[in-house]
Amino acid sequence: MSWIRDLVDPKARTWEAFYRNRWQHDRVVRSTHGVNCTGSCSWMIHVKDGIVTWEMQATDYPRLEAGLPPYEPRGCPRGITFSWYVYSPLRIKHPLIRGVLLDTWREARARNADPVDAWAEIMDNAESRHRYQVARGKGGFRRTGWDEALEIIAASLLYTARKYGPDRVAGFSPIPAMSMVSYAAGSRFLQLFGAAILSFYDLYADFPPASPETWGEKTDVAESADWFNSKYIVSTGSNLNMTRTPDAHFAIEAKHHGTKLVVLSPDFSEVSRHADWWIPVHSGMDAAFWMAVDHVILKEFHVVRQTPYFMNYLKQYSDSPFLVVVEEAGEECRAGRFLRAGQLSRYAAVENGEWKFLVFDAKSGEPRMPRGAIGSRWQSSKGRWNLELKDELDDAEIDPVLSLFETRDAELAVTFPDFGSNAAVRRGVPVKYIGTAAGRLAVTTVYDLLMAQYGVPRGPAGGYPRDYDDADAPYTPAWQEKFTGIGRNTVIQFAREFAGTAEKTGGKCTVLVGSGVNHWYHANLHYRASIAALMLCGCIGVNGGGLNHYTGQEKLVPGASWSALAMALDWSAPPRLQNGPSFHYVHSDQWRY
Repeated sequence: MSWIRDLVDPKARTWEAFYRNRWQHDRVVRSTHGVNCTGSCSWMIHVKDGIVTWEMQATDYPRLEAGLPPYEPRGCPRGITFSWYVYSPLRIKHPLIRGVLLDTWREARARNADPVDAWAEIMDNAESRHRYQVARGKGGFRRTGWDEALEIIAASLLYTARKYGPDRVAGFSPIPAMSMVSYAAGSRFLQLFGAAILSFYDLYADFPPASPETWGEKTDVAESADWFNSKYIVSTGSNLNMTRTPDAHFAIEAKHHGTKLVVLSPDFSEVSRHADWWIPVHSGMDAAFWMAVDHVILKEFHVVRQTPYFMNYLKQYSDSPFLVVVEEAGEECRAGRFLRAGQLSRYAAVENGEWKFLVFDAKSGEPRMPRGAIGSRWQSSKGRWNLELKDELDDAEIDPVLSLFETRDAELAVTFPDFGSNAAVRRGVPVKYIGTAAGRLAVTTVYDLLMAQYGVPRGPAGGYPRDYDDADAPYTPAWQEKFTGIGRNTVIQFAREFAGTAEKTGGKCTVLVGSGVNHWYHANLHYRASIAALMLCGCIGVNGGGLNHYTGQEKLVPGASWSALAMALDWSAPPRLQNGPSFHYVHSDQWRY
């Protein structure tokens, strides 16, 4: 080893100082990265002379509850390199304005003492207005000062309000996920000005319309730590490692805790490598897969074997037992609206009877009105808006009948559209005839309609499929193959595992869904097909169960106080809100295409 010689000359090692200095800092501050990410990860920012030198994940998160893994580490590669963006030469640090507009403005401003008059001169002159508008999309930006930029903005807004009215102004504010304060600043200004603020969640197709369609709320989903409580996780359209990076460890830890992780994804995504089972469904065809799953669940767990947990759950927490009017028009029958309590003599005097609904009660053998409908929410007698199986009139216990099949008065052939084939099928549905103020009406239950819609054979006549192998009948495992590329046996196995786990665990199955599904046409159907499976298996409202839509994790703690500030509710109500997609669809002439 005589040929090795140690260098002990300090001057020969000065290059090391570069690396030492790289990590020097004079203080550490706590921060997060609010750039359209709702992870809200806590970061320790090491600062030297006011400059960020490096960042490190915080490790002092409180434990949520015993039995759940700790939150840290929380963070992602995007977060730890965020300071590169802060100091990037490409970052816009000053107002930029198109040169042709800037020159036109300065010329007009020199001739007018009032900035609003200067803007009016530009807008009312067809030539000057055309000159800056045709320059759009062609670059030519120049730097200007904040005073000049703000004056142009204010003048243009006041000109528009003076000539057309303030409601002709529409604005968009940085979304709350980036900064609640920044969003509130813009939205409050627009509300006080009299303008409309455009929606954001749906504008870029992140908002899942199936949530308000089904539950009447936006996306009130579980805290990601609850994934650990699940025993069957299905990830569909959500690449957890990439889009839920700070929380992905909960899914991995749940898997090592005995949970089965199934991924529906056309590609072998980052989260697919963690899956126990990867099912490569064709892009945009998740709905067909889930509808076939629902078909199997209804057939095997609701007809062949009536699973007690599932039956009781649907009676208590779903609209499955509610009565629906079957509209008869000759030989053509279609499902109509809910039968309203106010249509029956027993409930004719009930407050908000048009907004209260009926079930068929096994105990009395008659229609009854359980508590918990929207009419109960808004009646003068408060405190009775609870999902209780009691007659709101006399508090008598109710045992809702899910299906009228055993006690039916008749069987009607109801027409169901099959949009997948641009056709329709007619299937027998059991009905009972009820005397109402409008005459005798045929009614059935939501549950009976659901069975017919999904083509689950159980006795009624009509165009029901022969078995799972009937590829021409909508919603069978064989039918979905041409859409998804997935074999029928895979669907059957998945459905049995999903429902079997829910039965054994009391509903601890969850579906993690993200914008990957939501950006497809008819995305609400993708969601609702999986929501149906969760409801049929009693998973909604259960720790470790339910639908969890994650574009971000929008948990705005000071929601009520913040909304009052952001929407200027201390000055006027209701706020002026405008649906963003519809606005752009109309005003950018997208309807032409």
